Amino acid sequence: MDVLGIEHNFLALEETYSSYDKSPVVIQSLPYEHTSSYHKGSAGGPEALLKASHFVEFYDEELDQETVFDLGGIATLPILDFKGATDAAAMDLITEETRKLLKDEKFVVSIGSEHSITYGIIRAFVEKFGSNFSILQIDAHSDLREAYQGNPFSHASAMARCLETDVHLTQVGIRAQCIEESKVCKEHPKVTTIYAHQLDEAGEWMKTVMKSLKDHVYITVDADGFDPSVMPSVGTAEPNGLSWQQATRLLKKVCSKRKVLGFDIVEFIPRETDTITEYNCAKLAYKMIGYTHKS
Repeated sequence: MDVLGIEHNFLALEETYSSYDKSPVVIQSLPYEHTSSYHKGSAGGPEALLKASHFVEFYDEELDQETVFDLGGIATLPILDFKGATDAAAMDLITEETRKLLKDEKFVVSIGSEHSITYGIIRAFVEKFGSNFSILQIDAHSDLREAYQGNPFSHASAMARCLETDVHLTQVGIRAQCIEESKVCKEHPKVTTIYAHQLDEAGEWMKTVMKSLKDHVYITVDADGFDPSVMPSVGTAEPNGLSWQQATRLLKKVCSKRKVLGFDIVEFIPRETDTITEYNCAKLAYKMIGYTHKS
C-alpha cells in the first residue's frame, strides 16, 4: 500500500514511523464534497489537517506518552481521488477503500470533507464487525433527513443512511434540526440524542451517553459539534457547542470504557485568515489516537 512522504505525512513522520506494514494506525483522506449546502471548501480539509499536524507535539501531557512512538507508527495514505464519482458511486469507492484497510487489520482514521463520507465508511465496518455496535456522533446537526435538496446521499442525510445498516446511534451536541428529524430522535428505538442545552455541568448527560453505547463504538466528529470559539471555520456554525474540555472528557471516557473501532473527523473548512480549526482538528485526531491506544 502506497504511503505519503514526510512532507505530506501526518505529524511529518519519518519513514521509520510511517510505513504501512509496521503501523497499526492509518490515516485515510477523503476529500469528497458534493452536497455542501452553506459554506463550501471542506474538500481542502484533509490536506490542511495533514499540514497543520506538522506542528502538533508528539508528547501528550494528558496521557504522559509519545503516542506515535508507543504505537510503533501511523501511516498516511495518499489522498483519495474520487475521479468525479458522486453520491452512490462515491460511497461505493469509500467502502471499497476502507474495506481494504480493515482487511489488513488497521485502525482506520478517516479525515473528511462533508459528513456524507461516514456512510461509506460505516458500511465497511458493518461488513467487518457486524451491525451490533454504536456510532457516537458529535455534531450540531442530526443529519437524519431522509433526503436533502432531493439527494438521499446528502451530508444532511448521513446518519439516516447509517441507520439503514442497523447500527445504534448516539448523538451529542445537537442544536439544529428540522421537526422530522426531531421525531426520529424521539421515536427511533436505536437513536439516543443529547441536545446541546442538556449538557449540564454535573455531567449527567455523559452518564446517559455511556449507558446508550454498545460495547463497540465508531466515533464520527463533525467539527461544528464544537462551539465556534473552538472550531470557527465549518460548513454551518451553530452557537452553544461543546467546549474542548467537554468533548475530550467524553472521548477519553468512551475510549477507556468501550472498544473503539475507528473514527472520522469531518466538515471543517481551511481558510487563509487563520488555521485554528484545521490545527485543532489535527490535535484532536492525535489525541483520539492516544485515547484509543493508551499504553
